[in-house]
Amino acid sequence: MKHIQKVAVIGLGSIALRHRRNLKTSYPAASILAMSASGRIPAEPIEYADEVVPDIISLIEIRPYLVIIASPSSIHAQQAMPLIKAGIPVLIEKPVTATVSDSSRLIKFAAKHQTPIAVGYCLRYLSSSLIMKSLIDDQVIGKIYNLQAEVGQFLPDWRPDKKVKETVSANESLGGGALLELSHELDYIQWLIGDLTVEYAQLRHSKELDLDVEELADMVLTTKTGTVCNVHLDFLQKQALRHCHFIGSKGRLNWDLLNNTISLHSSLGDNVVYSEPEWDKNQMYLAMIEDFVNQIEGNSHQCISLNQAATTVRLVEQIKQISVQGVTQ
Repeated sequence: MKHIQKVAVIGLGSIALRHRRNLKTSYPAASILAMSASGRIPAEPIEYADEVVPDIISLIEIRPYLVIIASPSSIHAQQAMPLIKAGIPVLIEKPVTATVSDSSRLIKFAAKHQTPIAVGYCLRYLSSSLIMKSLIDDQVIGKIYNLQAEVGQFLPDWRPDKKVKETVSANESLGGGALLELSHELDYIQWLIGDLTVEYAQLRHSKELDLDVEELADMVLTTKTGTVCNVHLDFLQKQALRHCHFIGSKGRLNWDLLNNTISLHSSLGDNVVYSEPEWDKNQMYLAMIEDFVNQIEGNSHQCISLNQAATTVRLVEQIKQISVQGVTQ
């Protein structure tokens, strides 16, 4: 195990807490530095934090081995750039930024430096994701004609200790909304089958939550090879689900991401290819940090680059530009 003395996490939300806990698990001898997104110093102790720092300048002076940015995506770029300039490796939580202009600015800035940078789309580290990647790459179901992806979860259940309208997910100015908050689907689809073009999109608000961001998003997207993808994202389903179905020339793959299972259906019958429903999903986050350390050390890794993550932000912006807007009754 590599000897790491200091690591830092920017942000005090639930994902930042998970990262601090995981860093302490992976590197128990390291000091964990915490910084709030706004730079305020909380009066109450911060879990799994050995020290609280007030700002980026203080972080740079301390020079941690790496910094995880888990603040609202609207301020990711401005927080990342001084760290990148100082040569401090940065792992940025998804989405990399809230706008194309910010991601373009960040890419241009990062190109002037050799600092390791990665973006945290944790679902790529789900154990069934790696199996699915192999199945698609090996063309187990042949040419893929259609893909259907759906994710839904009731937003008030995400962070029950907070009022919904006070969360990042519910605020457009902080990078909220179903498209950015649930952009995992857009990331993994492109990872599995290639770049996407938007053909149609409808974004809706509901009277149920009464937010200033889209709570439901429905899209039709296509790939260069002709695959048609129907994608649904929402903040409203009372029982969480996350699944993806691939229809190909040789059969169908059904992927349940919540239950971590994959089944294959073809002319030869039905077959459970992979099933690990009890797999600890925190392993995704631990693997993501380990992978980023591999990148820092110059070893083989699968980290998501700024350019890959920016492609998803660009796709989200295109969806917003062409979308039909609506309100559910």
